[in-house]
Amino acid sequence: MSVYEVLSERGFIQQVTHEEEVRELLAKEKITFYIGFDPTADSLHVGHFLGMMVMAHMQRAGHRPICLIGGGTTMVGDPSGKTDMRKMMTREEIDANGELFKKQMQRFLDFSNDRALMINNADWLLKLNYVKFLRDIGVHFSVNRMLTAECYRNRLEKGLTFLEFNYMLMQAYDFLELNRQTGCVMQMGGDDQWSNILAGADLIRRKEGKPAYGLTFTLLTTSDGRKMGKTEKGALWLDPEKTPPYDFYQYWRNIDDADVGKCLALLTFLPMDEVRRLGALRDSEINIAKKTLAYEVTKLIHGQDEADKARQAAEALFAGGGSLDNVPTTVLSPADISNKRLIEILPVTGLAASLGEGRRLIAGGGLYIGEEKVEDPNMILDLAAFKDNSLLLRKGKKTYHRIIIQ
Repeated sequence: MSVYEVLSERGFIQQVTHEEEVRELLAKEKITFYIGFDPTADSLHVGHFLGMMVMAHMQRAGHRPICLIGGGTTMVGDPSGKTDMRKMMTREEIDANGELFKKQMQRFLDFSNDRALMINNADWLLKLNYVKFLRDIGVHFSVNRMLTAECYRNRLEKGLTFLEFNYMLMQAYDFLELNRQTGCVMQMGGDDQWSNILAGADLIRRKEGKPAYGLTFTLLTTSDGRKMGKTEKGALWLDPEKTPPYDFYQYWRNIDDADVGKCLALLTFLPMDEVRRLGALRDSEINIAKKTLAYEVTKLIHGQDEADKARQAAEALFAGGGSLDNVPTTVLSPADISNKRLIEILPVTGLAASLGEGRRLIAGGGLYIGEEKVEDPNMILDLAAFKDNSLLLRKGKKTYHRIIIQ
């Protein structure tokens, strides 16, 4: 089975230029391709993980990935999928985030012997002569055609800056530059990048007279169309300091039943026969599939040891066995809780962002100490409530947090 068929069977492929050519190319040749990552934060998130899975499948089939760090494009900001202009970042912030991206990507791809490349588009974009760029590249772009692109149409409603309008030209130029430097013939990306990818492939054909291709993969969304990877605390990050492995595990353990099969196909390397078997489970048995999904994804992101710890912690809470050592924990001193109301401690644990949110949580019957529901929003957290200096709080049905007194 060719890698195109693998990606298609697993549900990745959304749109592709010259489908029959691409299918034949990936089956008969070993190509260099790229996916771009703009370092707008200090960690990759689960949306990026989908792209890295695509690169991993491609590399396993013998193709060479380029991880393009957008040190230059991030200075402008991609309007795709955005209703507001991105926050302007400094060069120092962008460079620091790019270095963190590199470390995380090395968990998924083999960069030895140039089997994968990591390149920063700041190397050429920040050196461009503006007038020369307009004459060489801008002449090939129709403003009328650009304004029909979905990424610009959405932004026009609130106002599209000329800064952002340049993004498509810069991304297209990236493809051209990578084609010249490395022989890269394909750009891949999320489906919101389709217009930008088409622009790059067209630019190569115009400037170099060579074929170039594009492929987009599905965005990671729930069965009802919502973007997946959003939690109460924000994005689902791949950095364990930003999203602890236990919280990461629990996110996948608690996804909707309708999304389990799709996530098993997209976010694990389990054989498709096993994916279909697990995805077909119903009622209480779907929990077997959810546990498998949570373990496999956590293992890929954080390693087997952290996946084992997260699974053990979940079993300790939900099945009544094992150790609580890996449950999210806050360590406090006796002085930290002396004469303090429980709602004053909740923001420290992350179970509530404020006193007001804590009050609403208790009023709605959503906070427990052990199995006892907390009824009084002014309850004083007494040391006597701690057993072996440990107290287990529960928010709703599935969110646990332990407080330890030292």
